[in-house]
Amino acid sequence: MAILTLAAKSLWNRRLTSALVVFAIALSVILLLGVERLRTQTRASFAHTLSDTDLIVGARGSPINLLLYSVFRIGDPTNNVDWSSYRTLAADPQVAWTVPLSLGDSHRGFRVLGTDRSYFAHYHYGRHQPLQLAEGREFEDLFDAVLGAEVAEQLGYQLGQSIVLAHGAGEVSFALHQDKPFRVVGILARTGTPVDRTVHVSLAGIEAIHADWQSGAPLPGVHLSPEQVRQLDLTPKTITAFLVGLKSKTAIFKMQRQINEFAAEPLLAILPGLTLQQLWSLMSLAENALLVVSGLVVLVSFTVMLAALLTGLNERRREMAILRAVGARPWQIFALVLGESLTLALAGAAGGLALLQGALLLAGSLLETRLGLTIAAWPPSVHELSLLAIVLACGLGAGLFPAWRAYRYSVADGMTIRI
Repeated sequence: MAILTLAAKSLWNRRLTSALVVFAIALSVILLLGVERLRTQTRASFAHTLSDTDLIVGARGSPINLLLYSVFRIGDPTNNVDWSSYRTLAADPQVAWTVPLSLGDSHRGFRVLGTDRSYFAHYHYGRHQPLQLAEGREFEDLFDAVLGAEVAEQLGYQLGQSIVLAHGAGEVSFALHQDKPFRVVGILARTGTPVDRTVHVSLAGIEAIHADWQSGAPLPGVHLSPEQVRQLDLTPKTITAFLVGLKSKTAIFKMQRQINEFAAEPLLAILPGLTLQQLWSLMSLAENALLVVSGLVVLVSFTVMLAALLTGLNERRREMAILRAVGARPWQIFALVLGESLTLALAGAAGGLALLQGALLLAGSLLETRLGLTIAAWPPSVHELSLLAIVLACGLGAGLFPAWRAYRYSVADGMTIRI
């Protein structure tokens, strides 16, 4: 402990250089732990988006693409599912419940999801958590809308307010369904999932706003008022995808094979958890590359520390000689320099961790709003603590050579005046 105290005082006498070294180490720790925190929290956030759903069914194509557009609202489907096929599969004796999903429209940059009231009953996220309404009720009327928490917060919407949907999923659209506005009747409680960034309407509502449209544009000379479309048969012709819950978990693979071999049209059934693992396997190369870059930055920061310690030794030869002259043993000189390197590493690691926690506290809401990621600021994970331990070990390793050089200095060498 006395050695560390002496090392701290020695560093304080060279506080400008020491501060720069600590800052470099802190920056490297921020990058290293930040990448790790983002990686693990992103995986956890994606994994908690959907639970208690056995299968997701859509048009045949890429399993990852089906997962992304049906659950995470990323991308678009290659094709739709016929309503008759959906009804046939929903009536299968093995199926306990289904939730139809219809995508393709948007509202001021937020995706619009057409579904039915089974969505509120069976869509679970996190650890089996059901959707909860923060205000209002579920949709009942043809032109009712239920907003995700983030939609309501960002756009400042209240219950009873009218909104206009746009055709297509772009942030800016000039194809608006202005003649058939929806009324906000409910706002969901925050979930930390893409549900927060979704406008929910009924399947019939989706059909109603497209009743006088064809191929993405209004039919020339045809205009149906909201009252007129209420008189029409608004049963969907197609949907984008649907979620499936089975009566028995043992029937999952049998039902998956049955859907994939469905004769009426080419369909694809995926297991959400398994497909998510496939997504992570594709992203593992990028994750590892980021970790390697972070490790190299840590290496550079300790190279800076090594250079600072070696440079300092040439300026402190007389100091070392005086310490030897007053009775300090060679191993104590060795321990002093090693203590300085450990102190620098400790200060840098602690500073980096504190700065990272502060940045996450300040930017957490922005990450949740813009990216839909809920990244916890505290506590650090066991893996992060192990990374910090590696950083400290690197600090000790970087101090070994300067400590060995100091160990070899003799009293006569230190007191010699060099011209």
